[in-house]
Amino acid sequence: MPHSPESATDLDPEAVVVSETGAGRFQVAIRAAGTTFVADEPVEVGGLGSGPNPYDLLASALGACTVMTMRLYAERKGWPLENATARVLHARSGLDGRDRFAREITLIGPLDAGQRARLLEIAERCPVHRSLERGAEIITIAAQPPSLHVPAPQVFEAAGVEIAGDDHKRDMDEACCD
Repeated sequence: MPHSPESATDLDPEAVVVSETGAGRFQVAIRAAGTTFVADEPVEVGGLGSGPNPYDLLASALGACTVMTMRLYAERKGWPLENATARVLHARSGLDGRDRFAREITLIGPLDAGQRARLLEIAERCPVHRSLERGAEIITIAAQPPSLHVPAPQVFEAAGVEIAGDDHKRDMDEACCD
């Protein structure tokens, strides 16, 4: 029986919890920020095609952060940005290859050339862009099923690992400062 992602996040609402659903080979339920959705692989590789694959989620994190950061900056400047869209494609030549993201940004509104250029500069500073660019340290610890009900900070602390909160809004604020 798969663990419930809902119960695992009750004590730690900041944690993202991913659990197998039992449907298909790859489908997982993801619980984040009070919402549950599924990720999967396409039918042609053995999945059910019921949701984005993990690379789609990575690309969507970059796109979402890009649009949010540009929106925050435009609002602070009082610029007439009506809509921003980021289209993101991901490619890699193999497991050991370097990841490449192509990001196409569309800005709608009566912005002048300087404002458009500045918003593209701000896109380069979005927190997820910076995280991907510099790489990340990933710490993995083994846990017994009952620890899914212990808040993540306690689990990591018991393993001697210090973690800090993930404050995306704080990081966007920093990216938007001139």
